[in-house]
Amino acid sequence: MQAASKDRLNAHLKAYQQEHLLAFWSDLESESQDQLARQLDAIDFEFMQQLHAGSREIADLETVASRATSPAAVRLEGEASRDSDDAHEAAGALIAAGKIGAMLVAGGQGTRLGFPHPKGMFPIGPLSDRSLFQMHIDQLLAIGAYYGVRLPLYLMTSPATHDPTLKFLQEHDNFGLPREDLHVFCQGTMPAVDLDGKLLLDAPDHVAESPDGHGGMLAAFCNSGCLQDAQERGLEQLFYFQVDNPLAKVCDKSLIGHHLLADSEMTTQVVAKGAPDDKVGNVVDVDGRLMVIEYSDLPAEVGERRNADGTLELWAGNIAIHVFRVDFLERAAQSNSALPFHRARKKVPFVNERGELVEPAAPNATKFERFIFDLMSSAKNAIAVEAAEADVFAPVKNATGSPKDTPETAQAAILARDRLRIESSGIELAPDVAIEINPRYAYDAKTLRDKLPQGTKIDRDTYFH
Repeated sequence: MQAASKDRLNAHLKAYQQEHLLAFWSDLESESQDQLARQLDAIDFEFMQQLHAGSREIADLETVASRATSPAAVRLEGEASRDSDDAHEAAGALIAAGKIGAMLVAGGQGTRLGFPHPKGMFPIGPLSDRSLFQMHIDQLLAIGAYYGVRLPLYLMTSPATHDPTLKFLQEHDNFGLPREDLHVFCQGTMPAVDLDGKLLLDAPDHVAESPDGHGGMLAAFCNSGCLQDAQERGLEQLFYFQVDNPLAKVCDKSLIGHHLLADSEMTTQVVAKGAPDDKVGNVVDVDGRLMVIEYSDLPAEVGERRNADGTLELWAGNIAIHVFRVDFLERAAQSNSALPFHRARKKVPFVNERGELVEPAAPNATKFERFIFDLMSSAKNAIAVEAAEADVFAPVKNATGSPKDTPETAQAAILARDRLRIESSGIELAPDVAIEINPRYAYDAKTLRDKLPQGTKIDRDTYFH
């Protein structure tokens, strides 16, 4: 029976020159053989062959970038921003009707932070030590309480973070989010290939794979049953954000409102770039369609282009916050071209012919990832909505001591935002006092003033919760 299984697998692999994947078959226990057989049966080798050959390659981005112009956008200043009251009203009505859910992408490990756990578990609250997961869930619960509705959270993990995330959330009772409103699902994976297109083993019984990128959300969302759940709930829109940004305004009414007013299928929140070489994706218009060109793919001469007033022509920085129409996601999931794969040369550990695990010193393989922002090109009426970086974007990516995007810079941004909320509410605040506000304590300026009436003085570090 084992021989027959090996013969079947070998015949299939031989058609794609991948027989080396069975090199250790005879040394494996039956359980390990079954595991490897299941993994091999799940791989589309013809598709992998096409990816390696480049027949499914994305467009030449340098050529595309030469045609890029600034995107259709609602700016912080200008004519398009004057309808903000209408935008807030439209968003409030949608939220109150229970027509929106949140999509949180949380597949990353805290490796660069020196934190050997899923990044969402990282304690980022400056005074509270709240984790990134709790920071986001507190916002979702605060919005629901304000509008008298329950908003579901669809949380995407990766194979490396899935089980620890489930355990962490269970240990903390989902931070108050009802179990039926939390849907945790795992993104897919893609094999890596070496320079000759050969798949790699990272163990004698396992093909080396890695998460398929945040663009893998779409397939995983559908395959996990979450799309069906969203449809059964009557959701019309999904607010998408990433776990490492504690300043993300969950279900931001300005963003959602402008999305609705534009009748857009996908709207993206952006911040103004400070310099041409800022390390953020560039949201641009190419031939009447919005798309993102990564900073590494943007030719310097294109990034330097200026308007007549001296401002950057390609000014819009992507911060990975979007609003999607649910029916658009359903349609995009049925398309083979909506989310192309991107190629990246990486160092991938592999098992050599002697069964030894090799940690390569230089990039030795190609990984394939999908990026969710590529959906912009197929979305109708896609627009960008500008926000102030200090209000919405302070990612936690790098360890203490790095130049930017560290826990310290994120905590400073949280404290600055919450201090401004207190001061703008007319509350007297002593200099150098640290303030952290849980949105479940006060969702907006009005509820904050109700909790802290005029005459209140704060003269010590305080966490309001």
